[in-house]
Amino acid sequence: MRALPLLFLLLLPCNLSAREEPIADVVERVSMAIVNIRVEEGDRPEGRTGLALRNLLGGGAEEEFSENLGSGVVLDHSGIIVTNEHLVSRARNIFVRFMDGREFDAEVIATDPEIDIALLRLHTGERLPHLKVVRKGIRIGQRVVVIGNPFGLSSSVTQGVVSAIGRNLRIEGRLYTNLIQTDAAINPGNSGGALLDLDGNLIGIVTAIYGEGKGIGFAIPIDEVMEMVTEFLREGRRPFLGLLYEKKRDASGFYLSVKAVIRKSPAERAGIRKGDRILRINGLRLQEAMKVHRFLKGSRAKEEITLRLKRGEKTYDVTIGRSDALSFVPSPLDTTLLGVKVEDIGAYHRLKYRLKDTKGVVVTRLYKERPDGAFGFKTGDVITGVNSVPFSKKEEFERLVTEGLRRNYILLHLKRGQEVFLVPFKFHNFL
Repeated sequence: MRALPLLFLLLLPCNLSAREEPIADVVERVSMAIVNIRVEEGDRPEGRTGLALRNLLGGGAEEEFSENLGSGVVLDHSGIIVTNEHLVSRARNIFVRFMDGREFDAEVIATDPEIDIALLRLHTGERLPHLKVVRKGIRIGQRVVVIGNPFGLSSSVTQGVVSAIGRNLRIEGRLYTNLIQTDAAINPGNSGGALLDLDGNLIGIVTAIYGEGKGIGFAIPIDEVMEMVTEFLREGRRPFLGLLYEKKRDASGFYLSVKAVIRKSPAERAGIRKGDRILRINGLRLQEAMKVHRFLKGSRAKEEITLRLKRGEKTYDVTIGRSDALSFVPSPLDTTLLGVKVEDIGAYHRLKYRLKDTKGVVVTRLYKERPDGAFGFKTGDVITGVNSVPFSKKEEFERLVTEGLRRNYILLHLKRGQEVFLVPFKFHNFL
């Protein structure tokens, strides 16, 4: 009888080791494909609160930083990396470091602020290690591993379980939906890191923590991430219908109110007008938590996008070809897009606004209709660069913004007096 406790003690370490080995195996297989991301960014404009995210920006969220740290995952041997959009939205320079110490410059090639995902590209000239993505069901209670770079500590590993799925939450005005909740330890700097199952499959991208509790972290399901990645790699751009909307609700339910229609856009050609109500997209009734832009993704190029509209008491459907939406790129000078009028800097502008600048464009008028959360431009502001590329004239500005629209990523370099800002321009309420 006395031998039984001894037998138990001898077996216990073996069982623990057996449970720990799968995690060690996962870490060994995938660590080289999980990278440290260092972002150099400009000063935050005074009063700018939309970017003070309680996400996982290394070093804290409420202070002003010129540098932030995060994580990323290599998805393809050619150098495609996925991370969080909130990490790179104000990036002047982006540096990616692998576990072996190699560091490369990276560029943003696409973003989707709706799901907080950004794609980066490295130009290394070599085949890079990357993670395997296997889309399969996620179960509450299954064991998971988080690998990232909290506080810049490369390849840190934590483990836990899936606590819940389908979580919706709002962080500093950004609505996150359908998130995976986990109790695996997540800290500042994990943003953009990997959530893995015990087979080493990537099942989510770490994005946020619940600031009022411990052991409550969230990740974006890999299915949603890969939908965005696949769409961009196939199409190379986001579709535009060409309208500005506002989310509203009445007694009959949730709908989109059309605030403005861009000239010569697919929406204008389809007869959509300011004041129309959009009730359904592709037959699906709109709900507050759903991602509106998702209805424009994932379908084949020849498919049509159908909108159920209400104008006054009349309800009717309009259809827009997806290929038309993909081929349309709005003019950066359209008054609806940026909400401002810009002009080349001349002697008159230098005198009126007391400018010393000769290169770039100056903001000369503010329009009423503008995107939600748009930066608070002032007349006399000077835009000197787009996506880290300086320019001299309005023609160059238009070309650079057009290129940014295709990637859904526009970062304006703006001067106001002696202050210099980096202003991310997002299109949350553009279709």
